[in-house]
Amino acid sequence: MRSSLSSDIAPGIIFSDSDNVIPDVVWASHERLKNLLDEAGHLTGAPELVVEVLSPGEKNQKRDKETKLKLYSVQGVQEYWICDSIQKKVEVYRREQAALKLAATLFSQDELTSSLLPGFKCLVSKLF
Repeated sequence: MRSSLSSDIAPGIIFSDSDNVIPDVVWASHERLKNLLDEAGHLTGAPELVVEVLSPGEKNQKRDKETKLKLYSVQGVQEYWICDSIQKKVEVYRREQAALKLAATLFSQDELTSSLLPGFKCLVSKLF
């Protein structure tokens, strides 16, 4: 489905031959998206926003909280949200200079917003 706010694209981001990921949700502005898609419709660069929902298990959590955080930081993602459905919280990482840094940890009663998505606001409790 394509609208003024979204487009359907193939899953995954191909940063390089060895750095491929399939985030749960990505958001890229139309302007940025023009430069990110290859001929097959795959993202080949960093979208502005990446969202991961933590999967159970220490290995999965380490991958999302360490490995992917580092990769997204190096590749230029502007915001990274890690949603934890067990603890019902969202960790919001935002770019500060050259790296993604933890900007906020939001809980059920908190409101999730982003300067990347003007007008967007959502109670964290609605996500879970």
